[in-house]
Amino acid sequence: MPTMADVARSAGVSVATVSHVLNGTRPVLPHTRRAVLDAIDELGYTPNTLARSLVTSRTRSIGLAVSAISNPYFTEILQGVEAGALEEGYSLLIADPHDDPGHERKVVQLLHERRVDGMIVAPSADPRELIAYLGRHAVPTVFLDRVIDAHTDDTLRFDQVCAENTDPMAGLVTHLAGRGHRRIGLVAGMPGLSTTVERITGYRQGLTAAGLAHDERLVAPGNSESAGAERAAMDLLSLADPPTALITANNAMTIGTLRALRERGLSVPDDIALCCFDDFAWADLFSPRLTAVAQPSKEIGAQAVRVLLNRLAAPDRPARTVRLPCTFVHRTSCGCPERPERAADQSRKGSDS
Repeated sequence: MPTMADVARSAGVSVATVSHVLNGTRPVLPHTRRAVLDAIDELGYTPNTLARSLVTSRTRSIGLAVSAISNPYFTEILQGVEAGALEEGYSLLIADPHDDPGHERKVVQLLHERRVDGMIVAPSADPRELIAYLGRHAVPTVFLDRVIDAHTDDTLRFDQVCAENTDPMAGLVTHLAGRGHRRIGLVAGMPGLSTTVERITGYRQGLTAAGLAHDERLVAPGNSESAGAERAAMDLLSLADPPTALITANNAMTIGTLRALRERGLSVPDDIALCCFDDFAWADLFSPRLTAVAQPSKEIGAQAVRVLLNRLAAPDRPARTVRLPCTFVHRTSCGCPERPERAADQSRKGSDS
């Protein structure tokens, strides 16, 4: 079995240089790094990760706690985290807290006991136990997607990476208001999540900007999942003066809302307009095509890895919150006509088939 010394001889460098390339402990010139990596491939050298961790007190692993199974939005974030981690030579240990505070605390402890170097966590609506554990054990942690503010005290600071929520939601409201809608309903997310709070704030700001009155009956909790959104949409549609347009606050709730509209026999956008926060792969395949706010989900995941590695390299630096911009994806479920260039593309596709 080839050793690190064999790699060093083949690459014409010192053993220390091979170690720096493998561990990222010191900058190495690009051509030297390439020579080492080529020698590793040629010899089939496999680093002894366990032995290395005993020497460095690092396992080069990251714990990731996100509700990827129950929330499809986190699937793309997971892909971004994985790509970012692998690029830096880190492995992932993944746990699903199911958005349950008690289970969240258990899975984070489990990841910590596996000696991960740091964690990336999408916190639940009540993260007090989580924060207490992370603070008590001084675990390097980045909060993902959902930010923590009032839940922490002044002595506990965590890095955070998330998307902008308020302004993009306000933009959806003003877009629908510009289409002539005066009663715009919101299917809101799980109470207590920062994303829910910020998107409701954006909804209200959009109403104010459009000169529309706030009617709390037009905000219904969909609990961030499909079944809850179906019930919420049904409640909104049952109002004596129902909304003429709906906004859903995440992609899972978009599916539940569409199911409710189908149950009611309503056509989008002829009977009611629809916009959604969270774009997703098949939104462009619906008829009509869904107007949405697209979050940079993969970049959120990759950025969280970079922020965590910066924290590991400089444990005492001030904590920071990184917010990434969203994109307005203008399609037709809002009631706008098909854009001429899109219609021309569809016509060309039809003539080619």
